[in-house]
Amino acid sequence: MRSRADFLRAQRQGARASKPALGLEVFLTNGEIAQSSAARVGFTASRKVGGAVERNRAKRRMRAAAAAILPLYGRERHDYVLVARTATLSRPFALLLDDLIRSLSAAHAALDRKSTKN
Repeated sequence: MRSRADFLRAQRQGARASKPALGLEVFLTNGEIAQSSAARVGFTASRKVGGAVERNRAKRRMRAAAAAILPLYGRERHDYVLVARTATLSRPFALLLDDLIRSLSAAHAALDRKSTKN
């Protein structure tokens, strides 16, 4: 994901899950938004995380975690936005992976509940 509109759509309409190391926003895309059925991923880190060096390090760690976990637990036609927290920098990588897995399952469950209501 590259455009601001995609990030805002996931923030407004998607399901959220929050764990100590990261926040996660998940949005089910329709055919008009995504040309392929593959999942799209975006990463964000605010200045609360730290300076530019810390924000870039947090995003690199989230990219590595997403590369390891999303092929196993991600769903097709979904947008995933990973939001860095200050703990993203210092949390051991194994716990970061666990936080991402638990966030994915919680967000998917919330999204499923939201879709069955409509």
